[in-house]
Amino acid sequence: MLLDVREVAKGYEAGAGRLQVFSDVSFRLDAGEAVALTGESGSGKSTLLHLCAGLDRPDEGQVRLAGQDLAPLDDRARAALRRESVGLVFQQFNLIPSLNVSANLSFQARLAGRADAAWLEQLAARLGLSPLMDRYPEQLSGGQQQRVAIGRALAGRPRLILADEPTGNLDAATGDAVMALLLGLVAETGAGLLMVTHSERLAARLERRLHLAGGGLA
Repeated sequence: MLLDVREVAKGYEAGAGRLQVFSDVSFRLDAGEAVALTGESGSGKSTLLHLCAGLDRPDEGQVRLAGQDLAPLDDRARAALRRESVGLVFQQFNLIPSLNVSANLSFQARLAGRADAAWLEQLAARLGLSPLMDRYPEQLSGGQQQRVAIGRALAGRPRLILADEPTGNLDAATGDAVMALLLGLVAETGAGLLMVTHSERLAARLERRLHLAGGGLA
């Protein structure tokens, strides 16, 4: 078992009082498993993804990643665990403006001590980035930046991939190619994939689905 979420609840203080996003959310994700996370806008999909990555803490419940309970870890320890085990693809690209495509792709893998030139070259080719390696983020389209962000997350061959609408800024053909790459990595390395998507077509390509609705998993 790679990811174990037990009876997790999360809410936020709002102007009119406390807004409860969800409660009593429990699920497990095994190594080598690809799972879609669906739900209406505002249902808490991104919030749940952040909790799984240790970017935020639940109000109640427990999140265990690779057997490690995230709750007692301080910020530095959680960052180290993410660096070693997690590939993150969020809606904001978060590329480093001062680095070119090649350096952005290899950034996280280098931090984790797992930079592999041959794998990076293969990733760049499969993502259609080979001709763009010397360009900087400001010289790229939104779709190109998204592909760089996806490649960066995959460069270190993470144990767990957490992806928030990873194909949202891509055309259908490129989005399908990226999905094939994500699912291929899961098959090749035994990584787990939890992917937020609004697309019924893409969700159907994954092994199973978790659906957030009404403050919990439906």
